[in-house]
Amino acid sequence: MVISFIICLAVFALIGISSVISSRGTKADYYLASSSVRPWLVGLSAVATNNSGYMFIGVIGYTYVTGLASVWLMVGWLLGDYLASLYVHRRLRDATQSSGEVSYSAVLANWYGQNHSQLQRVIGLVSLLFLITYASAQLLAGSKALHVLFHWPLWSGAVMGAVMVCAYCFAGGIRASIWTDAAQSVVMMLAMGLLLFTAVQHLGGGSEVLQQWQQIDGFMNWVPRDLPFPGWVGGLMFALSWLVAGWSVIGQPHVMVRFMTLDDNHGMNRARVWYYLWFTIFYAMATAVGMLSRLFLADTGSFDAELALPTLAMELLPAALVGLILAGIFAATMSTADSLVLSCSAAITHDLVPHRIERPLLLKLVTVAVTGVALLLALSGSQSVFSMVILAWSGLGSAFAPLLLALCLGARPGQGLSLLALVAGLAVAIGWRQLGWHAHVYEGLPGVLAGLLVLLPAILRRPRAVTAQA
Repeated sequence: MVISFIICLAVFALIGISSVISSRGTKADYYLASSSVRPWLVGLSAVATNNSGYMFIGVIGYTYVTGLASVWLMVGWLLGDYLASLYVHRRLRDATQSSGEVSYSAVLANWYGQNHSQLQRVIGLVSLLFLITYASAQLLAGSKALHVLFHWPLWSGAVMGAVMVCAYCFAGGIRASIWTDAAQSVVMMLAMGLLLFTAVQHLGGGSEVLQQWQQIDGFMNWVPRDLPFPGWVGGLMFALSWLVAGWSVIGQPHVMVRFMTLDDNHGMNRARVWYYLWFTIFYAMATAVGMLSRLFLADTGSFDAELALPTLAMELLPAALVGLILAGIFAATMSTADSLVLSCSAAITHDLVPHRIERPLLLKLVTVAVTGVALLLALSGSQSVFSMVILAWSGLGSAFAPLLLALCLGARPGQGLSLLALVAGLAVAIGWRQLGWHAHVYEGLPGVLAGLLVLLPAILRRPRAVTAQA
């Protein structure tokens, strides 16, 4: 088990470190790979970055508890993500090329060459705060898996993940991240598929699985329990809120930067095919494994649901294959953690400091420092991976997605209005969560709506030519 796990990690590390041979030693290369990445690599990298430890640990834990109703997370997330991509991805890549900027914050702040420096700093600061929280959740997910499978202390997995991220980010920046993401995507898919097939066979086939699910009280309900609205009204609100969660991918710097690295905008459709095909298959398998885990692991009330997948792997698979499952979990956590760390580094070196840092060595040292902070947060945190990721995702989506959509629609909001929309979306999302309403409706829905409402005057005033073209 340990040997197969270590072999997989060694392969990931070698792939990442080997990217140094293609490094051009510039800031644009470190953060955007000089916009030279092929469509299939962009697609697989975006999948690996999106399908993080949140998927292996958080989603499976949530599905273990909720049952069939959790399928609305998958449907809403995928549909919202797809709808956003139809209009935003290509325009973001065009704006990246025309502005010459290397960070997500800078592209939004300089979309039309307006140089909104204050907006850029605020976006950079908000990105830094939420992305570090997000990165710590990934390291925590890896440590949970190691704790269950190897009985190692909780800190060991987080430290190992941080060291791996530093190694190949220090070697090649985002190119190393993308190369390893592609390999990690394959391992993640194999690991989830293997566990799904083994679990179904062990239970006697699909019809037997369905019968056992139906025997669990409320497990096969299409609508989650305890929603604020009864019946299908509550279910519709629940699904709609998760559609906004998927749509909020355009507010995630660490995912969107993948599409900013594409070598040619004409390859965007191919990149999206790779992304959505891989994403849909993987998410569907993760949901099925989460539901299957409930049949093997009784809900005693004291069991940590986020440990369902590694616990299930130990119960069903031989040691060597358990190592592959753990490698899949680690692949998921690292593929997202390195992306988050690089986005944090870009926010510091390109958006927040008075004079932009250009020297490659300093860029890499900032990346190492950011990884260290994320590690400390992971070691000191006690929240669930699911809660930490959703908080970061909704905060970033509520703050940035309305502004990016307005810009793609041709609106030219001033710096003050843009800042107001950012603050309004973020404040509403955080307030919604603090009031406890997020248990019923995902806080990103009211947060995004608040931001769009503030930007509505600028959207309505956009030039007619742009409106007709759109």
